[in-house]
Amino acid sequence: QVQVVESGGGLVQAGGSLRLSCAASGRTFRSIAMGWFRQAPGKERDFVASISSSGVTTNYADSVKGRFTISRDNAQNMMYLQMNSLKPEDTALYLCAVRNRFDVLGASAYGNWGQGTQVTVSS
Repeated sequence: QVQVVESGGGLVQAGGSLRLSCAASGRTFRSIAMGWFRQAPGKERDFVASISSSGVTTNYADSVKGRFTISRDNAQNMMYLQMNSLKPEDTALYLCAVRNRFDVLGASAYGNWGQGTQVTVSS
């Protein structure tokens, strides 16, 4: 059972950058796909980015393409989200999760959610 803990959030001005980290436990990390989601107050949990087990294949939400980069270090059981050119609309709780279903899309395909790390972008 993989458990994850997010870190790296904070308050940043529009146009700034942050790097989020997701630390995973368990020896199976290198064999599982992972993803980042975000959730603003009163809104649904939205997909941000995903990465295959090897790190070769990545996918991004249209809203973050060209600004965010997902990566992973299987030797360290870590996943990252580099966020550049941040906008106020990026403000949300960011969560990482394990992809455990491939027959559905979105948050339903993921589990083992962390507690999240808050990102606040001021204008």
